[in-house]
This record gives sequence, C-alpha cells and structure tokens, in this order.
Amino acid sequence: MNRKMTILLGCLVAVSLMLATACGGGKPQTRELHVYNWSAYIDPQIYKDFEAEFGVRVVEDTFASNEELLAKLQAGARGYDVIVPSDYMVEVMIRQGLLQELNHQNLPNLGNIDSQFADPPYDPGMRHCIPYQWGTTGIGYNAEAFPEPPDSWAYFFDPQRTAPYAGKFTMLNDAREVIGAALKYLGYSLNTTNPDELAAARDLLIRQKDWLYAYDSEQYRSLLPAGEIVMAQGFSGDFFMVAEEDPRIRYVIPREGTTVWTDNLCIPVGAPNKEMAEVFINYLLRPDVGARISNYTRYASPNLLAKAYIDPELLEDPAVYPPLEVRARLEWVEDLGEAAALYDRIWTEIRAAAP
Repeated sequence: MNRKMTILLGCLVAVSLMLATACGGGKPQTRELHVYNWSAYIDPQIYKDFEAEFGVRVVEDTFASNEELLAKLQAGARGYDVIVPSDYMVEVMIRQGLLQELNHQNLPNLGNIDSQFADPPYDPGMRHCIPYQWGTTGIGYNAEAFPEPPDSWAYFFDPQRTAPYAGKFTMLNDAREVIGAALKYLGYSLNTTNPDELAAARDLLIRQKDWLYAYDSEQYRSLLPAGEIVMAQGFSGDFFMVAEEDPRIRYVIPREGTTVWTDNLCIPVGAPNKEMAEVFINYLLRPDVGARISNYTRYASPNLLAKAYIDPELLEDPAVYPPLEVRARLEWVEDLGEAAALYDRIWTEIRAAAP
C-alpha cells in the first residue's frame, strides 16, 4: 500500500468515526485527546499538526518509569486515551486487565510495522498495543572526562574503575534497569529469579551507593552537559538528543550486555475517547510521521516504511541500530510474575540502605 493510500484511508477512518458519533452513533466525541507519555518523547509539532488536521486538542502528561505509569492506572486513573508502556509492562497490564483491545480496522497503517516487531512476545498479534520506538539502555558520558570510552558496567561497579568518578554518575530511578545492570556486570541474566544471584546484585548496588550521585530518570539529560556528572546510565535516544547540542556527550552499549526495549502505544481501560485514540495511533504510523518521531527522539523506529524519511546518519549509527553481534548481547526485560515481588523487596532494601 503506497503512502498516499494509507494517508487517505486514515483520514476516511477518522472522518467516519467523527460522523458516526455526531449522528448519534455513540457518546459525544470529546474534543481533547489525553496522552500519558515519557518526557521529551515526541516532537511537539506532531501534536500541533494532528490538532490542525483533526480538530482535536492534545493534552500530554508525562511519567518517569513504567512503575509510575502502572501505579497511576492501578489507582483508578481513567482520563487517559493513549499511554506508552514498555514491553514487559504491557504484559503486566494485559494480565491485570488494564488495556483495551485495538480495532485493527481503524489502523490501516498497521502494515507499516517491520515484521520483526509485528508479533511481539509480550502482546502476540499486537492485539493491545502498537510498537512506537525501540532502543537500548546503556552508558552516556562526557568524552572529555574519559581517556577511552567507558564501555563496561565496571565503570559503575568496580572500585578501581569507579574511584575517579565517585559522586559524578547517576543510575536510572528504575528497579529493573538498575538491578539488571548489576546482574549483567556479574554475568547473570537481567531476568534471573535466582535468589542468590539477586542477593549478589543487591549487595553490589548497596556498596555502590557510596559513589553514586543519584538515582534519576529525567535530570541526567541536563546534569551531564552541565558538568554536574560525567557519566549516566540512561536511554540511548536521550544521550543522542543531548549530543545534538553538546558534541562532548557520547553513548556506548556496555560489552557485558544490556537491555533492549520497545515502547508501545496502548489504550487503557476507561479511556474516554477510544475511537479518536485509534485515529491518533494510526496517524503516528504514517511513514513520514514515524520518521519525524525518530529524528526528534533519536531512537530507532519499528516503522519499516519510515526508514525512507529517517536521517541517514541515524540509520547508519551502530549505537542506534546495533549490528547482529551486539544485539546478541542484549536482553528484553521480561514479566517476572510472582518473582516481581522479590525485585520490589530488593529495590526497597537498596533505596533504604545508607550510602
């Protein structure tokens, strides 16, 4: 299906949905679309362009972790139309009955998704969610502070490697990412449920607190170029965005391996405007719009047709689109089921421990 046809079909879907509602086919359409997203995760102009085309005001709130998003929904929040959880959290939300099934007939641009993302293990057949962006979690650093790239988790955990940078690095405020990094450094899977392996990771992270600046999932984007820190665990695209303004900032995937993830567009149960949410998701699946998202966030796109519009330097960057030998060292964060309680307890112990 060519680009003009997919855009035309998307517009026809949107018009038919709005006409059906206006003629009494359902509850009156609200003129606002509420999106709950990660911060700085879409070009704001895309919201404005969608508003102009469809006559709907987009209101965005942001969250800092999947757990924060989950807690908000578990507490009964019913005002959001589109949310953006990561892969493992999609699985959790499906199990807890927090996500609606999508009407694929309202998503004619769904065929633009690359086949390797079209049947994700956390949501077979994309019944509840559509892949939005994908990337890795690794190490962002100020190249002026390092004689060579800090391409190992040892720079966070080995006293000899860490000593020169004590108090000058952060880790994410995210249990799975932080514990996962410690597990990878120790040679374990970041999805392990082995109590001994998890205890070793806990002890390592408690010792590390003597050197850590903070657990932070948002401020590292400004702390790093400001010189408050020289290194941070974080999401690949965040560092690429910072590097656009400050070429000293670089990103590296640790050689022990790390997390590969996919964030997704989903519609929660209780969304006041499901039909327009599907129009919005279909709009983001347009090849040119998908490319604008990636060109802004500096993350990889699961939209195969978007590659024709993505900046060539982004497509050719191995830190954004890792080669096969690097991808072999990456792991998806999996839903741990009952073992999630063990991770929660360990995270509480780490946070409570005195530095």
